[in-house]
Amino acid sequence: MSSLTTLARPYAKAAFGLARDAGALAQWQSMLVLASQIAANEKVAEVLDSPLVSAAQAVDLISSAGGGQFSDSFKAYLGVLGANRRLALLPEIASLFVRLKQQAEKQLQVRVVSATPLDDDQAKRMQAALAKRFDCAIELDVEVDPSVLSGAVIYAADQVIDGSLRGRLSKLTDALAR
Repeated sequence: MSSLTTLARPYAKAAFGLARDAGALAQWQSMLVLASQIAANEKVAEVLDSPLVSAAQAVDLISSAGGGQFSDSFKAYLGVLGANRRLALLPEIASLFVRLKQQAEKQLQVRVVSATPLDDDQAKRMQAALAKRFDCAIELDVEVDPSVLSGAVIYAADQVIDGSLRGRLSKLTDALAR
């Protein structure tokens, strides 16, 4: 997975630069998400991986599947991806683009996995603490997983904050094993 991220990162940064310069971050995000959904389709992915399909044909496939929702500059961007045989990276590129956009807008999507549902007060306090720590607006996605036992695991950007009982027990087990 990290190798996909490594390959996709320069293309995501290029897309972000093009979108920012054009003042069209939201439009590019929606075009990238649509293109990534098309590229992630099982049958389309097979075509994109085929050595018998030219780059131009692959770009045409994605562009036509987009139903006229892609701008000319986005189609040119797809052309660059196609020429470099990187169209299959569109889902990862879209994901990285969204992160870059959120960073630029000082927003952060945070996933919280807790043993029990968070009440409104807990969610607000967690949101405020994370906003202070990361210096940006926080949007929480809360999931319940009883295997966490107690506490929560927080996934924010590239960081994982494990405040779960399961995590603490795992650390204790490792320490005792040494």
